[in-house]
Amino acid sequence: MGIRLGENQYGKAEVRLVHVRRDTDVHEIKDVNVTSQLRGDLETVHTLGDNTTCLPTDTQKNTVYAKAREWGGVGAIEDFALRLARHFVGEHDYVDGARQEIHEYAWERITTPDGPHDHAFSRRGGETRTTVVTKDDGGEWVVSGLEGLTVLKSTGSEFHGFPRTGYTTLQETSDRILATDVTARWRYIGVDHDFDAVYASVRGLMLEAFATTHSLALQQSLYEMGRSVLEAHPEIAEIRFSMPNKHHFLVDLSPFGLDNPNEVFFAADRPYGKIEATVERDDAPSPGNAWKSVPGFV
Repeated sequence: MGIRLGENQYGKAEVRLVHVRRDTDVHEIKDVNVTSQLRGDLETVHTLGDNTTCLPTDTQKNTVYAKAREWGGVGAIEDFALRLARHFVGEHDYVDGARQEIHEYAWERITTPDGPHDHAFSRRGGETRTTVVTKDDGGEWVVSGLEGLTVLKSTGSEFHGFPRTGYTTLQETSDRILATDVTARWRYIGVDHDFDAVYASVRGLMLEAFATTHSLALQQSLYEMGRSVLEAHPEIAEIRFSMPNKHHFLVDLSPFGLDNPNEVFFAADRPYGKIEATVERDDAPSPGNAWKSVPGFV
């Protein structure tokens, strides 16, 4: 029986970088978390401990910081990830592939009586913008998205007509709270896009579809969110969702002599339904290695 080294990669995980643009009195903040991983001629590194083709992970970390300065900031996280991947592959002949994953944390200007403050910010909720860029001999792929986008509808949602068994206790409803934490990833066709503008548009379209769809199931809301994005953005091949159903159960107040006309709910954190699906184009180009490096979306 033979033994051999399988697929592998290595790098520096979660390099925290905050860049402040100070070219005017109105500062701009970019707060990101970068994970850099490289692939290449690493056989002897693993089998013999020969490090001649092993670019230190510390060097990868330092490169992230240095390039943020040399390139005048981060810009769109997709563009920053593409430039990092091209740098690592182009500058080191023993590196033939790179994976750059970036999470961005949004900050908003604090509002004062004189308007938005020039250099004071507050962190915006738990929502995170993401991208994973993969570069190898086969090409370049960009998968972007968001996670932790919490949304809720207090009406306009139903759930009924489902099969019943001897273990079914859930009651049908024509009026319920629908809430979820949206994790979405979308695969771009090509890499030459205004990524900031597309992100803002995709986020807005998903929110609008969630709000305006009279939902008979969370699955239906998910599909409408994806459909609206693909109809508006031909540069996106597919969009994948993972959306927990954050259950809100009506509290029985009858023991206290009170009615409850859909006003008082118990918000359960677990267990929860977990809805996952892909909305894609019939003619979408092959994904290549795009999804291979995206955690949780294989």
